[in-house]
Amino acid sequence: MKWGVIATWRMALDGIKKAALMLDQDGSIFDSLQQVITEVEDCPDYTSVGYGALPNEKGIIELDAAFMDGTTLSFGAVSGVINFKNPVKIARKLMDERFNTFLAGQGAQEYAQINGFEEKNMMTDCSYNIWQKKLLEKKEVLKPYDGHDTVGTAGVDTSSRMAAATSTSGLFMKKTGRIGDSPLPGCGLYSDSSIGSATATGLGEDIMKGCICYETVRLMEYGLSPQDAAQKAVEQFNKKLMDRRGQAGDISVVCMNKDAKWGAATNTGHFSFVTATYSEKPTVYIASFHDGKQIILPATEEWIRNNKE
Repeated sequence: MKWGVIATWRMALDGIKKAALMLDQDGSIFDSLQQVITEVEDCPDYTSVGYGALPNEKGIIELDAAFMDGTTLSFGAVSGVINFKNPVKIARKLMDERFNTFLAGQGAQEYAQINGFEEKNMMTDCSYNIWQKKLLEKKEVLKPYDGHDTVGTAGVDTSSRMAAATSTSGLFMKKTGRIGDSPLPGCGLYSDSSIGSATATGLGEDIMKGCICYETVRLMEYGLSPQDAAQKAVEQFNKKLMDRRGQAGDISVVCMNKDAKWGAATNTGHFSFVTATYSEKPTVYIASFHDGKQIILPATEEWIRNNKE
């Protein structure tokens, strides 16, 4: 039976390896994607997700996460969560609720406490020191990939169920309460088991303007391959932003269809992602956009060793 999983950034490699083993043994897509995300959330080396993430302008780590079931279209999300270990687990629990499926701030934290999710101080000495250094620099212009960005994952299991999930601390030095695309359905992620799934990473303020993940899945529904769908969605929206606003933030998308075929596209010079399927071992790729062309190549072993995020 066919299965597949894909995720943003090289930091997802260890999680993808574990998810691939689970899926190859007929594991649930929900458990598998949760494994991809929690592997990143729990590692302090990754400064944009979970433990050791980068704080907002006040030095507080606010976490966002989401989970979507492609079969029922159920969706759960949290934003602005403080001091909880695995926000993606909270989002997955909310996905099973009938009402109140997207909770923010205090409401999300109360829900997490009532349901017994593990509390933890998510600040590390490293993330605190990076925050203090940024304060001293007093930079006015921040780039979304400063310190890296969202981990998003999507896939299909041998029962043909699809899902997508995300987790992030958002834009480094963001305003308190800022929410990007990551926890928003259609923007940071979207899943439909009859078609495919997609997840995005980059500048949330721009990704939200185009509902880029819904658009990618919609294009797959109209018959485009995952690669063509991701490429068309990203490139057309990048052009629209440039035409309308004169600038476009970083936008990258990965996707997979119900047959475990994958695609990826970016408007940046460098974006890494990881994928594994029933016919492909876990592999890190690097995508780039140069001279109007998408270029996707396997990462070298040396690059993988030298680049954790």
